[in-house]
Amino acid sequence: MTHPHADPGPRAAGSRGATPALIPPNELRAHLEARLGGAAHAWLGQALDEAAAHPGTHGPISVWELRLAEAGRRCGPGYADAARVLILDAARADPAALARVYSQGTADERRAVLHALPHLVPGPDALPLVEDALRTNDTRLLAAAVGPYAARHLGPHQWRHAVLKCLFTGVPVTAVADLARRARGDAELARMLDDYAAERTAAGRPVPEDLHRVLALTRATTTPRGTDDPHGKEA
Repeated sequence: MTHPHADPGPRAAGSRGATPALIPPNELRAHLEARLGGAAHAWLGQALDEAAAHPGTHGPISVWELRLAEAGRRCGPGYADAARVLILDAARADPAALARVYSQGTADERRAVLHALPHLVPGPDALPLVEDALRTNDTRLLAAAVGPYAARHLGPHQWRHAVLKCLFTGVPVTAVADLARRARGDAELARMLDDYAAERTAAGRPVPEDLHRVLALTRATTTPRGTDDPHGKEA
């Protein structure tokens, strides 16, 4: 049986391709509902109503957790991240529930949990999930891990290594939320970047352009216009 849905393009979360972590859930829902076709639209509405009516855990697995697994098939891969974030938000998933979904879920479900963190967890309680994602080499998971939740709560040492991990694995540094503010004036990050560039050069390997970009940010005295807002808006 097929499940019709709208165009599953990758820019489902926002017209500029912003991730679901950067868009308030009410705006994300309106954006998604405007793009889903009939069957997918109806499924999403039912899934969100079920999650809101039965938050928490009910039995071995809650109904909203089952909906997380269905989201890609029901809404299309381009909209699945946004749909899963909305389901987690509707279920008011707490850090324990998020940790359970993350530990038991697929890579896609883990990514959705990371995107949902800034909407659902005000403090650092969910940092172990970010730390786990940063130990992987899954570039999509890494990109989700360096979002706004990490920008708010990850300590300086771990955050610097997260930036380096992006450079190692080819994750664009545009994925690193609040990069300009956190990198500005960071002499230790600059030293780490210089060392990495020297190692690459000595090995006859090219230095990533993103490294030069981050290095310039560490030496900036003010935040470049338009780079401090995670939504990409200029001040």
